[in-house]
Amino acid sequence: MSNTIYLGYYFKVEPLQPAVEILIAELGYAGFESFVETEEGVTAYIQKDEWNPNILEDVQILSSEEFEISFTFEEIEQTNWNEEWEKNFNPIVVDGVCAVRAPFHEKFDTEYDIVIEPKMSFGTGHHETTHMMIQHILKNDFEGKSVLDMGCGTGVLAILAEMKGAKPIDAVDYDNWCYLNSIENVERNDCKHITVIEGDASVLKNKKYDVIIANINRNILLQDMAVYVSCLNPNGVLFLSGFYDDDVPIIRAECEKHMLKFEEKLERNNWVSLKFLN
Repeated sequence: MSNTIYLGYYFKVEPLQPAVEILIAELGYAGFESFVETEEGVTAYIQKDEWNPNILEDVQILSSEEFEISFTFEEIEQTNWNEEWEKNFNPIVVDGVCAVRAPFHEKFDTEYDIVIEPKMSFGTGHHETTHMMIQHILKNDFEGKSVLDMGCGTGVLAILAEMKGAKPIDAVDYDNWCYLNSIENVERNDCKHITVIEGDASVLKNKKYDVIIANINRNILLQDMAVYVSCLNPNGVLFLSGFYDDDVPIIRAECEKHMLKFEEKLERNNWVSLKFLN
């Protein structure tokens, strides 16, 4: 991996939301691997081997009149991402119970201690959506439950689910970088019951779970809701995040269309996370 050449695209977006969320979704479909939200917009990375001059042709939001979006890009040699993360990744503790840290951080005196090397994947626990999903897992019973972590990123939520007694667990992400990073982090935390799968909702055919965790963007959730519901066991629980408070009505309507019962909402800096029962 160390010699892989990446291109970094630096997008300035006004107003930021929901444009950044839509932009990330469309860039993901176009082949971009990883994203870092910034104060001005978002930085997106794609391997040079996967790039072509028309890569942004189908990114429709760039031609939207609702938002002003500009960008620059440059070639980046992926020399030492770990060093970058050491400079920028600070440990967090959620509700005094669960620590998420890197190997170079000192261990916390918490009930749950998760060690991840996040690199370019989502899911360090710093983003509001990951933080709220950790809160949901901490508050709910996972003992002996079969779990799907959809859009697993670093694998942090699947790892915490196993620490709370869940098994078996499938951690799924279509991003190859996230898939590889999740495998590393699962091994790093000595997890025995997590299977990491590279793919999208199409890999879920004929699978059943007691709990489904889906921390993805709104459009993907709406698109794949029927698949999630078909995979949920009777009396199963669905946790959703990756969207804003303004999106709750449309997300809730889609869930209730599939006979799911709304149970709880968490909110953090206008991001929300919802719990539904089957």
